[in-house]
Amino acid sequence: MKKSFFLVMLCASFSLLAQDISMDLLKNMAPRNIGPGGMSGRVTAIDVVQTNPDIMYVGTASGGLWKSTSGGIKWDPIFDNELTASIGSVAIQQSNPSVIWVGTGEGNPRNSLNGGFGIYKSLDAGKTWKSMGLEKTRHIHRVIVDPTNPDIVYVGAIGSPWGEHPERGVYKTTDGGKSWKQILFANNKTG
Repeated sequence: MKKSFFLVMLCASFSLLAQDISMDLLKNMAPRNIGPGGMSGRVTAIDVVQTNPDIMYVGTASGGLWKSTSGGIKWDPIFDNELTASIGSVAIQQSNPSVIWVGTGEGNPRNSLNGGFGIYKSLDAGKTWKSMGLEKTRHIHRVIVDPTNPDIVYVGAIGSPWGEHPERGVYKTTDGGKSWKQILFANNKTG
């Protein structure tokens, strides 16, 4: 009993020593979407600029897309203003590293899976984004930019992981994302 009382008193004394934080420090901080998922820490996508490996992009299951220009020492969120914080894939156009493709919706099915809203493209290294379609695919697991022709991009989408979904399969664009064609489809249950 004495040990329990001592432990409670010790914890209480530490809480009295805690410093107050001034709300003035937080007043200019804008709210941002950090995702609804109850589990954090899942990196779902990564790509690095081959000619400058200090520049890298990391997508997360429910925490958005992050960019580092310091080799991973400092990270900045660059996808907070979009419809989803769930990233399934990120691909850098290596012939012009300012062009970044992001497939939304985590592509690793699990209990806390978050959906996406298609594929996005940035022409300015992640400062601004434009939706390039495929919104109904819900979960894009892979984006591959053709290394010889950057207008050709392939997307692997799983659709809804827990039911039949006609927007599954592999998609291809030959015009930089203006139009997409489903080039591989097995059935409504195969992603």
